[in-house]
Amino acid sequence: MDGIKPTLIKDEMSEKIIDTAEKLSRSIGAHTITVRKILRELDITNRVFYNRFHNIDEVLRIVYQKTVTKFRSGVESEIDEKSDFFEHVLELVSNSVCISYENKLRYSQFAYESGEGEDVSDYKWWTDIIKKYVEYGKSKGYVKDVDTEVLSHSIWCFCRGYNADVTARDLPREKAIADFRYSFGFFLDGLKKQI
Repeated sequence: MDGIKPTLIKDEMSEKIIDTAEKLSRSIGAHTITVRKILRELDITNRVFYNRFHNIDEVLRIVYQKTVTKFRSGVESEIDEKSDFFEHVLELVSNSVCISYENKLRYSQFAYESGEGEDVSDYKWWTDIIKKYVEYGKSKGYVKDVDTEVLSHSIWCFCRGYNADVTARDLPREKAIADFRYSFGFFLDGLKKQI
């Protein structure tokens, strides 16, 4: 076959396998999911699984991408010109911590081992959203004259690192959000243009 993968079945059972992997990832973490656990959960055979997927990583990549899509849609927001810009940004970014807890994003080990954590398009998506907010704030005179590129990267690093840390340590959700709002609030205060 010279490296050509066989055509696999895509059907209702494929979706059940993906849904089961997603459910298990929330309860036990993606890094602990095995084909055997999915087989037991669905009471299916190896053949049923392998007729649909090449391996567990293929299923986890699909679950990971679904989670990323859900995560992104939860933090996308239009800028509300009537609300306080900095409070709006704080709410939006704090929402990412909430979503991390709601989805129990325990993909860090899987993401980095499989290369998913190095997805350039994911980084670009996040920094483009951040740049949009920074440029809007600058255009309205809310934000100091800053290097948008450098600042966007720094904000992305802070938020990504914070989310990874608090979910990995299983910090209580309310404490994680309160601590984030406190810390990120200082960050935002430093960006405010002095009037």
